[in-house]
Amino acid sequence: MNIQMTGYLAAKPFLKWAGGKTQLLDAFERRFPRELTDRRLSNFVEPFIGGGAVFFAINKKYGFGTAHICDSNEELVLAYRVVKTKVDALVDALRTLESEYFETPPEERSELYYKVRENYNAGKETTDFQNYHPAWIQRTAGLIFLNHTCFNGLFRVNSRGWFNVPFGSYKNPRILDEHTLREASASLQNTEISLGDFTTCEKFIDGNTFVYLDPPYRPLNQTSKFTGYSKDGFTDTDQVRLAEFFKTIGHRGAKVMLSNSDPKNEDPGDLFFDSLYSGYRVDRVPAKRAINSNGERRGEISELIITNYPTDPPVSVQLSLRGGIGDPEAFHQPVNK
Repeated sequence: MNIQMTGYLAAKPFLKWAGGKTQLLDAFERRFPRELTDRRLSNFVEPFIGGGAVFFAINKKYGFGTAHICDSNEELVLAYRVVKTKVDALVDALRTLESEYFETPPEERSELYYKVRENYNAGKETTDFQNYHPAWIQRTAGLIFLNHTCFNGLFRVNSRGWFNVPFGSYKNPRILDEHTLREASASLQNTEISLGDFTTCEKFIDGNTFVYLDPPYRPLNQTSKFTGYSKDGFTDTDQVRLAEFFKTIGHRGAKVMLSNSDPKNEDPGDLFFDSLYSGYRVDRVPAKRAINSNGERRGEISELIITNYPTDPPVSVQLSLRGGIGDPEAFHQPVNK
């Protein structure tokens, strides 16, 4: 599928990623600050890069001079660094894996999958995630192979940090997408890639920066809980820390957009985010999510888009006026407490 925003053909994610934002790109664009659409913001920062749908959609479109992406997932950061700097070798490694997969009889492909997964997990303890080594290329190829052939295209690890998603039994998975990888590599050339939590990117943020924050979503309920992106998870305490970070970088003049789950999908009285971001603009938009053990509960829900600036012209949305936010005009003059 091509990712398009107002007629612009963009690069797209090279990994499938739970909670990916491709479906919300239009909703985001309608809420981008005027300074971004006028190309007056020269720097982009995304501290939770994930699959990178927003980054790939806007990096070239808005002509950022510099971009900084970060994630606490060391496997993901390693993959981005390889795609940026070693895409030719990565394409060759994936071509070999793809050939081996399709030359294997269908009834034996699961055995190949689990062999690749075992080797991938066994290599974790000996991998230096900070300093480049040629083994990074095969490790990234293994990650992409697993991501494109595992069940539901998930990235999930256990408490030891081992990838543990079962085989997906797809008839014709796209293991090597050379065009996507090369477009992603080109888009990353102006980008610094860092390993660490969201505060790692703070030093790159100033008044000429657009920041997009896409943290691990707060679970709506126990059946939808999915915290396997990293072995450490992301708690309510982390959400509170992130709200302070949102406020801090706003004080520097940065334009900030954040997305998260909407607790009111399950409990209309849950004001966690309304209270946490009181004084900022809180919009609710429809989205479809599939991570739920109960198939009947998968489908369209609302998600939150929170900004520290007004949208201009105003968008037609359901605004949150509860939890102490008060007068709608508060959305047009963010209150930093």
